[in-house]
Amino acid sequence: MTASSGRIAAAFVAACRDELEAPKPGNVHLFADGHQMTAAEFVRSAEAAAGPLCAGGARVGRRILGAVEATLGAVGTNTNLGIVLLCAPLAAAAEVESSDLRAALGRVLAALDRDDASLAFQAIARASPAGLGRAARHDVFAPATVTLKEAMAAAAERDRIARQYVTDFADVFALGEPLLETALRRWADAKWATLAAYLGFLSAFPDTHIVRKQGPTAAEEVRRTATTFHRRMQATDWGDDLIADILRWDAALKARAINPGTSADLTVASLFARRLRNILPSARNSG
Repeated sequence: MTASSGRIAAAFVAACRDELEAPKPGNVHLFADGHQMTAAEFVRSAEAAAGPLCAGGARVGRRILGAVEATLGAVGTNTNLGIVLLCAPLAAAAEVESSDLRAALGRVLAALDRDDASLAFQAIARASPAGLGRAARHDVFAPATVTLKEAMAAAAERDRIARQYVTDFADVFALGEPLLETALRRWADAKWATLAAYLGFLSAFPDTHIVRKQGPTAAEEVRRTATTFHRRMQATDWGDDLIADILRWDAALKARAINPGTSADLTVASLFARRLRNILPSARNSG
C-alpha cells in the first residue's frame, strides 16, 4: 500500500502550517513576520508548491523544479527552496510500496540520476537563495555532470540540507522526529513541540544558512543562545516570561537580518515525516 498524492499534499501543507504556528526566533511565523516576508506568503507558497511537489510518479528533480516555479508564480520570491529540497524526496518515498518511510526514502535517494540533478540545479538557480555563489564543482549554473545525490554529497560539509541526501535524512529521523515526539508528550499545544524541535536543531549545530550569510561566528553565537533557550524549555511547563524572552530574541535576530533558515527547513521536514507516518499503512515505520 502507498499513500495517495492528495493525502501526501495535504500532509505537506499541514506540516508547513504547523511550523508557522511556532514562534521560531529569527524565522517567519504567525507571531511576527520578518526578512521582508510574511507568514501569509509562506502559506500561499505551501499551497502552490504542494501539487507539483507531491505529483504522483514524478521524479524528485521534477518535483523540486515544479514546486519552485509554482512558488515563484504565487509569491514572486523564494520562500521555501530548502523545504522543497527536503520534502520532495520524502513525498516520493511515501509513494513507494513500503510501510518503512526511511527505508523507502533510502531507495528514492539511491535512484536519483543526472536528470534529477539538472532539474534541481535549474530550481536552485531560479530561486537564487541568499548566499548562493559559484562553486568549483557541480555549479548549479552549469550543466549537471553527476547525479543529484553525488552533487549533494559534494556540498554536504557546508550545507546541512545537502547532508540529508547522503545520510538518509539522519537529522530528520534521528533528531527532529524524536524531539517532536518527546515534546508532544509533554505539551498539549503542538506549537510548543514545534518550537522545541526548532531549538533542538538550532542548538545541535551552527545553522548553515546563517554561516553562508553572516559567517561561522554569528552562527555559533546563535547556536549557544538557542542551547540556553532549549534548556529553559526543558525545565519549565511554559510561562509568559519564556515566550516574552523568545520573542525579544526573535526581534533582535531579525533586526540583524539573521535567519536560521536551515533549522526551520529541517523542522518542516520533521513535521512532514511525522505526518506521513500517520497516512502510511503501518505506524511502525523505522526512524
